[in-house]
Formats: sequence, structure tokens, C-alpha cells
Amino acid sequence: MARAASELPESEGGHLDDRVLATLQGLSGRLAFSGLRRVLGTHPESLSRSLRRLEREGLIEHVDGGYRARSGPPVVDGRTDRELRSIARIDLPPGTDPGSLLGRLVGRWFGSLRWVGLLERPEGELLAWARRDGGELVLLGLARGVLTVYAPGGRERDEPGEAEEAAYELLFHAAEALRPSPGLAPSLATVHAFVLPSASVPRDN
Repeated sequence: MARAASELPESEGGHLDDRVLATLQGLSGRLAFSGLRRVLGTHPESLSRSLRRLEREGLIEHVDGGYRARSGPPVVDGRTDRELRSIARIDLPPGTDPGSLLGRLVGRWFGSLRWVGLLERPEGELLAWARRDGGELVLLGLARGVLTVYAPGGRERDEPGEAEEAAYELLFHAAEALRPSPGLAPSLATVHAFVLPSASVPRDN
């Protein structure tokens, strides 16, 4: 039987293993190696060793798109298990292929935003980026023809407007991916018009 991460001794890197497992279970999705490293703020070699240990223990698995936790009791991570707030959105033009659009966004870096992975949330599957300055994640979802940008709520240390700025940056690049031809640039004014007042997204019980 696989051991829980809390049972891994410090001599085997147990503390980092705890953090890796808590992050993968707390975010509940597929995280790229670089995204996981950015979220944890750890050295690549240390993270590689930790991932190999957790794979040997059967606690995580390497899948297409990154790493994910295997089924088991969740590890609570206050950073990730919180309500999301919808801070921006854009309506997709009629006839847009959602799969093609998301394919142009997955795995990409945009300005100050660094790719993290795909998360599974009550709001649906969300694309996740981390801000280069170490701020909160910025998440993008697609449902019923609308792209919505989310940010975790309740982050007191974030200055007012930081989440909105990150959302605006992500939304601009999402609009750029919608361009029908290279010669047609997105309008900043059009994208800005979809930035919303802060609002909490209710969690499913």
C-alpha cells in the first residue's frame, strides 16, 4: 500500500514531497513540471527527485500535460481550495471552434504569465497561469461560448487591481488567438470592455 506523503521521512525529502502532493491534490488537475516548480518555488533537480519518489510510491502519475495526484484522500492546501472570482470575460464570435482556440492557449507563456497546467474545478476544466512576480494563479475557463478569467478570492496581500491587470493581459492574448487572420489585430478597447467588477463564483456542495 502506498504511504501518505506525511509518512515520508525528511531524509528522503519528505517535506518537499508533502508540498508537491498537497499542491497536486489541492489544485486537482494536470500540472506541467515548469508550472509545478513555479507554484512551489523549488529547484528543478529537487523537484525532479521528489516527483520520482512520489511516482515510486504510487501517489502521483506522469500523464500527458504534466503530473497529477492519484485518487486518494485529499490534502488540504489553503492556497488552492478557495472560491474563485470572475474578473473578466469575452464572448466568442459565432462559429469559433473551442478546441482549436484552447489548443492555441494551452502551454503558452504570455507576457508576465507563465503556464502552470489544467485544473479541474467545480467551474469546469480551467487553464492556469502563474504570474511571474509570484502572485496568485490566473485561470481561464470556456463555457457556453464565453471565455472567463478567474482569480482566487481572499488574497489580502495582492494590491487592488493586480488581479484585474493579469486578467486583462490574459484576455488580450486570448483575443489575439481569435484573430481570423494575421493582419487583423485585436482591439484593446474591445477586450477592456469585458473586464468585470469583482464577484465571487459559488462553489458546488
